[in-house]
Parts: sequence; C-alpha cells; structure tokens
Amino acid sequence: MSRHLAVLASSVALLCLASTPARADDYADTVKVFEIAGESGKFFKSAYGYAVFPTIAKAGVGIGGAHGKGRVYEIGQHVGDTTVTQVSVGLQLGGQAYSQIIFFEDQRAFREFTSGNFEFGAEASAVAITAAAGAKASTAGSSAGASGGRHDAATVGKYYKGMATFTVAKGGLMYEASVGGQKFSYTPVKR
Repeated sequence: MSRHLAVLASSVALLCLASTPARADDYADTVKVFEIAGESGKFFKSAYGYAVFPTIAKAGVGIGGAHGKGRVYEIGQHVGDTTVTQVSVGLQLGGQAYSQIIFFEDQRAFREFTSGNFEFGAEASAVAITAAAGAKASTAGSSAGASGGRHDAATVGKYYKGMATFTVAKGGLMYEASVGGQKFSYTPVKR
C-alpha cells in the first residue's frame, strides 16, 4: 500500500509541476527538440501553424488526468496561448511528464483549433517519438512504428483531419490501458 501512496504522491507532484508557468525559453527549447526529432522536424516546413506544450503532467490511479500550458503559432508568429486538460478512465497507475506539439496542416485546421474549446476524442492519438515502440488506432485506420532517442526518432506521423500530434517523454512511469480525450482552450494574445 505504501508503494501506491508513493506513486500517487509523485503523480500529484507532476501535475503541480505542469501548472507552473513555462518560461519563454521552455517554448523555444521544446520546438528545437521537435525540429531535430525525426519526422516531426519535417512538419515545420509545411505546416500552417502549431501548438507547443513544453510540459504536460499526467497522473492516474484508476482515474487519471493531465494538464499543461502551451502557445499557439500561426505562420511562425506567437498568436495565442492554450491549455490542455485530459481525463481518462481505465487501468492506469503512475505519473509522467511529456512535451507535445500539434501541427495544423492548413488554415482550416488552425481555425478549428483556435475557435474556442477544441477536443480530441478518444480515437485521436499522438505519436510518441521517444518510446521504444508505439501503436495507434483511430477511425482512419491503425499504424505502428518504432523509434530511438530524441535525436534520431523515426515515426509514422501524418496528418489526421488536418492535424498531426507528436509527444516526447520527459520522465516518470505510467502503466496505462485507458480511454480518454484531450480538451484544449485558446486565448488570443492581446496586441
């Protein structure tokens, strides 16, 4: 039982860590990681825009949650801020932190994301670019891929409904077989 309490305590600590404000350098550093991490780097050349989250903290014991703060870029310019919240239900135990980037293929996908409250349903999946192996299934089909470290990752990333999502693990340990979706909010930068 004490092991479960230790896992829960570390999970709560990770969630608290994600709620602290990210520094401007955190965003630039995270973008650099994705620029050199395999397939995700190619998306910067053709994407209309992207949302980047330096740290999303995730924790769960049966019921799980995740939270993180990010920035939204349109044609290379910071145009707004975003938050992500996730609730998941299923077999899960532990906590982890990861970075995430969502590329928008075109202006339509960008507008859909920035229209207010946007959600990825349970069928949407991110491609983990530092995991030893990964798989995803969605209504568009299924795919799998393997990758190495954060500098030589090979992925199966592609646009799905105008968006492509990649993650890089930062730390922690999470056992998970759950269903959940991500909900995003967007606030434009005041000029």
